[in-house]
Amino acid sequence: MEINLTTASPTPELTAKRPVLAILTMDDAALQFRGNRGNFSDLIHTGQDMGYIVYVLTVKNLKLTRKMLYGYLPKDKSNVWEKKLFPFPDLIYNRIPQREDELQPDVQRKLAACMEHPRIKGLFNPSFFNKWQLFEWLKQSKVTKPYVPSTRRLISQGGLDRMIRKHPYLYLKPVSGKAGKGIMTLRLQPDKPLPYRLKIQESRKSSTFNCSSLGKLWSRIQQESNGEAYIAQQGIQLASYHERQFDLRALLQKNGSGHWDLTGIGARVAGSLSITTHVPRGGTIEEPEKLINHFFGPDKAGAMLRRARTTAIVLARQIERGSGYLLGEMSMDLGIDHEGNLWFFEANAKPMKFDEPHIRRKSLERIFQYGSYLIRKKQE
Repeated sequence: MEINLTTASPTPELTAKRPVLAILTMDDAALQFRGNRGNFSDLIHTGQDMGYIVYVLTVKNLKLTRKMLYGYLPKDKSNVWEKKLFPFPDLIYNRIPQREDELQPDVQRKLAACMEHPRIKGLFNPSFFNKWQLFEWLKQSKVTKPYVPSTRRLISQGGLDRMIRKHPYLYLKPVSGKAGKGIMTLRLQPDKPLPYRLKIQESRKSSTFNCSSLGKLWSRIQQESNGEAYIAQQGIQLASYHERQFDLRALLQKNGSGHWDLTGIGARVAGSLSITTHVPRGGTIEEPEKLINHFFGPDKAGAMLRRARTTAIVLARQIERGSGYLLGEMSMDLGIDHEGNLWFFEANAKPMKFDEPHIRRKSLERIFQYGSYLIRKKQE
């Protein structure tokens, strides 16, 4: 990756009165900044087409008292990035890629200052989600509570024992997990000599351990979790396609009117050796209609998909309400069980890009449509 450190004065078109959006990330000693450069480049070109000035801004270069800031721009739609001066942003799009970076005290202070800054019309999204908090927020509403599987913190051996006696099939998930990393499943089979069956997600497959006692099981879980905070969640028997479970991935974004809307919904089928549907773990992309049709039949599929779309919007509104912050987008994992019931599994405040072209294109445009709404609202 080539970086051109041009530091000349900004060109006249950059100082014109156009809305300015900065893509916020972390600086990097070797590459100047972190994050998905392809995604950043797509965002910049889409924003430019919609009349915006867009650039990549690192936390280090975010100087809240300056009128002009140093940022990065791809040169001639190539992989060469130039460092230039840009106008102070009206909007900040938080794409800090790692949770541990975002939690640094100096980063937290700067994000908090951005939310109070009179020249910044909007910061979205303020932070990564925490799985436990997500479930707590959704359980605060009688409307969204039924979509949350039974969930508790995985703190003690006794707590796990009570949970698995109530729900003989469990998912164990890291509270701060991402893309299926660290997920385990646990099944109690009391009629077998080794009644506890623990499956651990690896890179693109899973390994299985059968334990004779709860004590041995707990030791193995502690070893695998390596001190990280986990939750235990009721396992749901998901609908399947050719004996491989599938779930739905919904992308929710605020539109040009400031309201939550469904940008698109896709589906992911679990890999043959995987316990999750995440594509990096061996999952594959499919059309939701095809999968739901296959399992439930065409008479039910249309209504089920419409219900998934409307429910996703209701869930997004409650998550924003529970967080107490202004959110602009989130992706969401939803499951459908054998009886056709809908379940919420996870939401991500910083969605990875969707591979479906129609969803991808619309998702880029919506960021700037919502940004224009925030600017108009502040000017009223």
